[in-house]
Amino acid sequence: MYVADSRSSKAPAGPTPDGPSPAAPTTAGPAAGPVRRAAVPGAVVALGAVSLVTDISSEMVTAVLPLYLLTGLGLSPLGFGLLDGIQNGFSALVRLVGGHLSDRRGRDGAARHKTVAAVGYGLSALCRPLLLFVHTVPLIGAVIAVDRTGKGLRTAPRDAMISLATEPAHRGRAFGVHRAMDTAGALLGPLTAFLVLRLAGGPLLADGGERHGYDAVFAVSACVAALGVLILLLFVPNRQQGDDLSTSAPSLRDSLTLLRLPGLRRLTLCAVLLGLTTVSDSFLYLLVQRRLDLPVGLFPLLPLGTAAAFLLLAVPLGALADRIGRHRLFLAGHGVLLLAYGLLLSPLRGLPAVLCVLVLHGTFYAATDGVLAAAAADAVPAEQRGAGLALVGTGQALARFACSLLFGALWGVVGGPAALGWSAGALGLCVLGAAAVLRPAGPAAGPAGPVTGRPGPAAGQPVPVAEQPGPVAAKTPEETR
Repeated sequence: MYVADSRSSKAPAGPTPDGPSPAAPTTAGPAAGPVRRAAVPGAVVALGAVSLVTDISSEMVTAVLPLYLLTGLGLSPLGFGLLDGIQNGFSALVRLVGGHLSDRRGRDGAARHKTVAAVGYGLSALCRPLLLFVHTVPLIGAVIAVDRTGKGLRTAPRDAMISLATEPAHRGRAFGVHRAMDTAGALLGPLTAFLVLRLAGGPLLADGGERHGYDAVFAVSACVAALGVLILLLFVPNRQQGDDLSTSAPSLRDSLTLLRLPGLRRLTLCAVLLGLTTVSDSFLYLLVQRRLDLPVGLFPLLPLGTAAAFLLLAVPLGALADRIGRHRLFLAGHGVLLLAYGLLLSPLRGLPAVLCVLVLHGTFYAATDGVLAAAAADAVPAEQRGAGLALVGTGQALARFACSLLFGALWGVVGGPAALGWSAGALGLCVLGAAAVLRPAGPAAGPAGPVTGRPGPAAGQPVPVAEQPGPVAAKTPEETR
């Protein structure tokens, strides 16, 4: 099925400066012809299924954990804030390690993307049943830290496998399909937790019924997480395109020096700048509830509105990024977020305004999340794809974490609306700055390699297949820069 498809017909990893892609046909015969593949390979669909199932498991816990900690265990808001910081910080710090380890090669010469990803998914799956036995803040914090370690380990190798399994011209669509499946899990997780709590019996906050209901959620979540690991092991191929491009093991220094690549350096800089002005989801939902007069009882449904818009738009916007350019859509997505900020600051009130803000918020994620990963994959050599994606993702995650701290402090001084106004102004300036940084080089700069940003072939050298005229491959705007 998907495994056989992805192993028997590999997508080209992209043109190289020394000649045709290793997967490109070099001889012609009676039955020879261009190898055509679906825009979304089976390996990507399998990874999307893994993310869907895993997100159901993780969002089941996320949906009930605040209430469980604050009401069930009597944790203070300060203690909950500390645990929330652990969740966000550990994932970003470990992501670089996961990307570097996944690029190192085993004895068969293949990169260890699947191995590292499996370790990450396995760690998170092991944490679910542990929640049944820990009932103190330090122990719960340790379990959450291990869970976030698993998430950090698996993110970069998973995205590397998606990019290596997909033709460069279709990476935006492939990441869009994966993010849509991932978001479907995020939608189903809270609904599943709600059903499990109802079926467990007893009032949610009653003595005995409370612990029994939460334990049921944690147990079901553990079983679902184990299913995700099984899907990864059984249906995702061990080898991806690009495994045979290099037999050397990149060192940690090599991974860090990837920022010397102009394309990756510019993209990382823009991701950090824009991340510093991207208000976190929690603060945005609080502003939606307070500014737009939303009933408090509807507050838990706000993330579902964003996720629904993300789910519906991830695939079409990913395909649009392949046509008009990933950098352009990435910047346009932040422009959409700026519109959401403007709507929140406007005099409009009521449910229609809430729906508009949530749709714009989901559109922002659909236009930036997978699109950024696809753009980063274009700027990194295949043999260091995991480390390159980790650099961009870590920079963005740390910048958003810093933005949350700054925005919270600013809210305490000038209030929420004024803090959002300052953030909107800074975001507008950063979008203009990022557009200038990502502007394609002029003709005087000379030819550049479409994927890595390295110089093109010198005179007299063979031209890569994807750069020859004809219907062999359609280049995206990023590939012409």
